[in-house]
Formats: sequence, C-alpha cells, structure tokens
Amino acid sequence: MEKEKISVIQLFALMFLLDMGTTLVESHGISAQKDAWLAILLGMFGGIVLFFIYYFLFRQYPNLPLTGLTRKIFGKYLGWIIGLLYILYFLMIAADNVRDFGDLLLTSAMTETPLLAINLLFVLTMCYVLYLGIEVLGRTAEVFIVILLVLGAIGNFFVLISGNVDLHNLQPFLENGWKPILTALPETSNTPFGQMVVFMMLLPYLNRSGLVKKVWLSALISSGLILSWTISLNVAVLGVEEVERSTFPLLSTIGKVNLFEFIQRLDSIVVFTLLITVFFKASIFFYGVLIGIVDLFRLKNHQQIVLPIGCILLYWSMIRASDFSEHIEEGSYVSSYVTVYFHIAFPLLMLLVALIRNRFKKKVRSKSNA
Repeated sequence: MEKEKISVIQLFALMFLLDMGTTLVESHGISAQKDAWLAILLGMFGGIVLFFIYYFLFRQYPNLPLTGLTRKIFGKYLGWIIGLLYILYFLMIAADNVRDFGDLLLTSAMTETPLLAINLLFVLTMCYVLYLGIEVLGRTAEVFIVILLVLGAIGNFFVLISGNVDLHNLQPFLENGWKPILTALPETSNTPFGQMVVFMMLLPYLNRSGLVKKVWLSALISSGLILSWTISLNVAVLGVEEVERSTFPLLSTIGKVNLFEFIQRLDSIVVFTLLITVFFKASIFFYGVLIGIVDLFRLKNHQQIVLPIGCILLYWSMIRASDFSEHIEEGSYVSSYVTVYFHIAFPLLMLLVALIRNRFKKKVRSKSNA
C-alpha cells in the first residue's frame, strides 16, 4: 500500500459524491411509479445491510484493499482471479460514468462537439488528479461538496417557488401496492449504495479507521434522503409519464423554471452538478482499478499505469454502445444481472468463509488451552 492518507471529512465527501453520481439526474427507481421515492428509501436500507457485510470484512483485515482481501480469504489463485474480476468491474463502471457525462453534454449543451473530444478531456483531467494521488482527490472533494450543496440549494429553491410543483402527481400513496416497490428494490439498493463496495479499496488509506462505520452510514443515509427527495420533486413537477420518458428528468425539472420571464434556462446548474458528481464517482472507481492492479501485479506505485489505464478507460467509454439508447439498455442489464455478483454474492461468500475460519480458529485455540 502507498503511504497516502485521507481524513474522515474527505472520505465522507468522496462517499457522498459517489452516491450522487449519475443517479441524481437519472430517473432512478421510476419503475415504482409515484412511489419511486419510497423505493429509493428502501434501497438505502438495503445498502445499510450491504454495508455491515463490507464492514465486517474490513474489520477482519483493515490494512488490506479488496483485492488483497479476496486473496487472503479465497487463497492465492482463486482470490487473484476474483480480485481481477473486481478490477474489470470497477473499470466498467468508470467507463459507464464517463459515457453518461459525455452524452448529457451532447444532448444539453454541446450538440456539435464530438463525443471523443468530451470524453478525452474528461479522462485526461482524471488522470492528472489521480497521478497526484488520493490525498489530492480527497482535498478536492472537500471543496466541491460545498459547491454541490450550494448549487443544490439554489436549484431546489427556484423549483419550489416556480409554481410548477404539483403534489397531486405523487398521490395516491401506494397506488399499485408494494409489488412495484419491491421489484425496484434490487435496482435502488445496488445503484448507488451497493457500488460503495469500491471503498473497500480505499479504506486502508483512512487516517482514523475507527470512524469508518459513522462516516459510511452518515454518507449513505444523507445521500439516500437527497436522492429520494430529488425523484419525488421530479415526479411532482413533471408527472410519472414524463419522468419515465425523460433521459435526464432533473434537467427537464429545472428547465421548467421561468420566473418573471427573467430567471430561466437554469440547465447549467444540472450540467455542472453532474460534472462534479460524475468526475468524483468515475475517479474513485478509476483509482480502485489502479490500486487493484498495483496490488495484484506487485507494482511500485500507481503513477506508472495511470495513462495506459486511462487510454483503456477512454476506449471502453467510446465502444460501450453505438448510441445513447443502447448505452441505457446495457446499463440496465448490468444493474440487473452483473452487480449482484460484485455487491452481494462475492462479499457474502467472503463473509461466510471468514466466519467459518474464525470459528475453526476458536476451536483450535480452546483445544490448545485445554
């Protein structure tokens, strides 16, 4: 492990920004219709359950990144393969987020700009920051989380006073019962809360490891409440049907603000918000890839591979789909079928093996003492 350290506040900022990610501007949980806000809250509680699995594993081996953890629990060879699979998964999520940002800019602000140019600048910026290290990323997150909260407060204020909010769009409560909400639960718990598994790569850098539980849970709960509020605001302004049709409903929601024929065209708030959240989310996953490669292949540091892996990331973000609709389809497939292995199956298996080993060690110790 490299000797860099991040503070508790920096870890909170990174976790909060990752949870916001692209989820903030997309129609997350809308399969639950008017009760999407409730589906996200239940997903948040699902994320809390996943956290306790991750936290138990972290407490067993607090100085090891996730790739080291898999080798420690599953053995040298099987653990190495599972660690490599996690690296590929993290790289895929990073590429997915880079593509999301590029597509939003193309559809909202820079319609004539080639997607390659947008993604290239985005990836180069990430490479530069990550070359400087996780401490720089953490300090940057401390600044930008404040900017994000200010932008969010401004955007919410103008939407609420615009007169576009219709609470009838959220009624009746549980119109279709619990079934749609429970059906949406795997999606809302896996994204973004299950994706916090990537912090298993970063927790060894925390300078006060005893505060991991408080920081993780506070970031998870605060981001879950904000995401639930945001989707309910989108539905209240646009209605369920328009939110379902819209690629980026938050963009449409704030685009309806028109006060005194003067305060309007506030789309830039959403674009800048997504720029902040996606940059940090993609950077965190990218850094998880770099640290995983350093750990698995026993390299001296991550700096020598930042640019080569950045080129792979850029290439993957471009070939991921031929157009945005195909990109959305692939994303839904990943969230439905792929994430379950990396967020639930592998961690549960590691938990089970660790518990069996601990019990076996206790029996051995009790026999030796006897």
